[in-house]
Amino acid sequence: MFRGMTSYKEIHRPQFHFTAQENWINDPNGLVYMDGVWHLFFQHNPEATIWGNMTWGHAVSDDLIHWRQLEHALYPDELGSMFSGCAVIDEANSAGFGSGTMLVFYTAAGNFTEPKKPFTQCLAYSVDGKEWQKYSGNPIVEWIEDDNRDPKVIWHESSGRWIMALYLAEDRYCLLASENALDWKKIQDLELEGDAECPDFFPLIDDSGEERWVFWGASGRYLIGNFDGYQFSALTDLRKCERGPNGYAAQTWSNVPDGRCIQISWMAGGHYPEMPFNQQLSIPVELKLLGSGVDVQLVRMPIIELNTLRGRSVAEDQQVIVPGAPFEVATKAPLFDVNMTIARQDSDALYVVVRGHVIELNWAERELKLPKSNPHKLSAHEQIILPDASQLTLRFIVDRTSIEIFVNDGEISASACFLPDAHQYSLVFYSHGGEQLLDFELHELNSIWQ
Repeated sequence: MFRGMTSYKEIHRPQFHFTAQENWINDPNGLVYMDGVWHLFFQHNPEATIWGNMTWGHAVSDDLIHWRQLEHALYPDELGSMFSGCAVIDEANSAGFGSGTMLVFYTAAGNFTEPKKPFTQCLAYSVDGKEWQKYSGNPIVEWIEDDNRDPKVIWHESSGRWIMALYLAEDRYCLLASENALDWKKIQDLELEGDAECPDFFPLIDDSGEERWVFWGASGRYLIGNFDGYQFSALTDLRKCERGPNGYAAQTWSNVPDGRCIQISWMAGGHYPEMPFNQQLSIPVELKLLGSGVDVQLVRMPIIELNTLRGRSVAEDQQVIVPGAPFEVATKAPLFDVNMTIARQDSDALYVVVRGHVIELNWAERELKLPKSNPHKLSAHEQIILPDASQLTLRFIVDRTSIEIFVNDGEISASACFLPDAHQYSLVFYSHGGEQLLDFELHELNSIWQ
């Protein structure tokens, strides 16, 4: 186990979102399931609560909810710091290190001293998920351009080879292919307009039963299309799935045993004053495709395992919310999971106050406005366009310093970090311009550190 000391009870410590025991973290890395264990690696500075000295931290879980931090897996070396990457299980022993070996792909981030070294892609491996060996032939992908980085590798069954998605520069990415995970050749250039960094590339089945492929960037923009092992062709226009001010650098787990597609993000930009740690990850979510053809879209919802944290519940049907009469939910819990169905009636807006922070559902403008979470942004709120409907379902997952929101079963998802403000009730509803109807079921959540 990692030797850092914490009770996980600090005042601003998230209670069911992953944080390092101490110091800075950012991107999730190397997400893989191996021999009954979920592995989570992450960008970590072992020396300070600010970004720097990038090293791969390591945590494991039996259920994707309760995490145990282990010793670090990868440390900087002569090729550079350990930047983001991925992990896979080499069942066929294509790389020659043994069947079932975990292969870890990462960016060696060069250096800016003399002689200067560029960013390259490298490989490490482990037969047990505990001890790590860097490949003696690193780098496996030489420098291509700029600060090329963040390799994401998948096995493409029908073509019988590994495929790597790699960020190049600006909004440009590429795909590379290899039969042995050691020797790579670029096969395609791709663009995600307005996005950068941390690509992901994975298949899902749409509602017609067709396999589609999702190409994803760090800011949550994505394309859905077809892939034959040689060429990705987009079927949809560019979409955005993860919204709000804080979701970034999401990655999916590989080798998931039950066929689900599970993703986790860095909730970038949160504030944790005077804490021994800095930054947190999101809760894991399951990805699915809704619809088919050019109308297909990606949806995200919390994994079912989150329900194991549920404690006391509060529910209400057909609660009328009228102007001038706030509805205070009978809970003061700091951690909760609430499902709501809201019917507009003749109202203009619904204001939901979560632990002192206002979330506005503006029916007239079709906007969901989240609390401002980044003090350097000029706007007072983060805005999200809602479907044109008179009834919506929303789910709020609330921890000590964050809220994750899912609209209409994950058609829209967003995350926002906050520091709690003064409040008497954890959840209060206000109506403006008329009445509206509310059905809800709230579950108080237990800490994973109890």
